[in-house]
Amino acid sequence: MFQVVHSDSRGAADHGWLKAKHTFSFGDYHNPEMMGFGPLRVINEDRIEPSQGFGTHPHKDMEIVTYIIQGALEHKDSMGNGSVIEAGDVQRMTAGTGVFHSEFNHSEQDSVHLLQIWILPRESSLQPGYEQQHFSREDKLNQWRLVASGDGRDSSMTVHQAVDLYASVLESGNKLLYDFAVGHSGYLQIVSGSVDANGESLEAGDGVAIHELQSLTVLAKSDAEMILFDMG
Repeated sequence: MFQVVHSDSRGAADHGWLKAKHTFSFGDYHNPEMMGFGPLRVINEDRIEPSQGFGTHPHKDMEIVTYIIQGALEHKDSMGNGSVIEAGDVQRMTAGTGVFHSEFNHSEQDSVHLLQIWILPRESSLQPGYEQQHFSREDKLNQWRLVASGDGRDSSMTVHQAVDLYASVLESGNKLLYDFAVGHSGYLQIVSGSVDANGESLEAGDGVAIHELQSLTVLAKSDAEMILFDMG
């Protein structure tokens, strides 16, 4: 299976201060055919206006990964963490038994553009936890850079699920291959630019659910950024 999810087919929300696209059912957007893919439950592409954001709210039993595309997001949580997450930064929060947090655009002039990803953990009632790392353009350039994994290998962050998350910045004309282990599924999300993936033309915001395929070949038609989930 190689199921393309085009950007304009996603759910959309415009709250004025927040413009969001939802790959899977979320909030007021409900599509019974798009309730998640394996342990991947949410991919939201958010654009938040200057000095706006999400007030303090709870989460429980979820692995929440935030991938900053452009701008900066200010984060505070009930674990005592307070940080500014900037472009190139990736944050992982294990909600576990329960956390409260807030997220606001740190800038008074510029919007912030991000992906927020929810992954179902392998077990409930985990101890809440937090990690944040920066991955430069050079870290991701023309290669798959592991940014999160189930075992924290290769200096990646740890998610409590059999999921590997890779990021790449692929220069125009370059090609990347990825081989899946037997029984693994994948999800490719295009962050920016345009690519051919296994012969399918994809643009920014498009995604592909991959199941029972051995390999993925991505050719950049322009400079592109993307993330790839490998789910065991």
